[in-house]
Amino acid sequence: MIFNYAAPQAFYPIAGRMIPWFGVAAAVLAVAGLYVAFLVAPTDATQGEAYRIIFIHVPAAWMSMFIYLVMAFWAAAGLVLNTRLSGMMASALAPTGAMFTFLALWTGSLWGKPTWGTWWAWDARMTSELILLFLYLGFIALKGAFADPQRADRAGAVLALLGAVNVPIIYFSVVWWNTLHQGASVSLTRAPSMAMTMLVGMLLMALAAWMYSIAVSLARLRRIIRAREGDAEWIRLSTGKRNPR
Repeated sequence: MIFNYAAPQAFYPIAGRMIPWFGVAAAVLAVAGLYVAFLVAPTDATQGEAYRIIFIHVPAAWMSMFIYLVMAFWAAAGLVLNTRLSGMMASALAPTGAMFTFLALWTGSLWGKPTWGTWWAWDARMTSELILLFLYLGFIALKGAFADPQRADRAGAVLALLGAVNVPIIYFSVVWWNTLHQGASVSLTRAPSMAMTMLVGMLLMALAAWMYSIAVSLARLRRIIRAREGDAEWIRLSTGKRNPR
């Protein structure tokens, strides 16, 4: 039954109904997360107040990797199954992933200056995260270089799949190499190495980033569908435009 929604004309109205719900959820979670992060969470004994940048930096870094994997999944699905909506979904995700990657790099620099004494260091994690930003921008530029949407989807899918190798490199870089970054504070295999209020604030911000990503990606997907399917009768009906006589 899920395949009934694989066509743009079937998913377009569903996306429109979902956007407000995810948008409201993102706003509520962001307000709650910022409240916990800046008014409830204690001051770090080592880094002082400067550590609070992690409530923006860490969720942004998580989302930068997660969105890329989701984008690569949809790109691969379009390549294998030849579904139009899959390629559109990958295109809709890319700008949001690039934004979170830039935010992770920027906030990491702001955090690194008081913590490490430098804005930037060419360590494994920072460099691989920068490569991720270039992969996002390359994906967007490559898809924009083709006039034919199907050729653009195929070319973008190849780049997305090749670039997916970089995601585990980012995640495991602190384990494989000696980097400035500390190990993961949150893990599925052990207890968190931070106060519970800090963890709650970080998870709230991560959920807010997730809800925001879904909302804006669905909104962008609807614009892409309108651009690609603009001549279709169902698009004219859904947007209130009549077929000219």
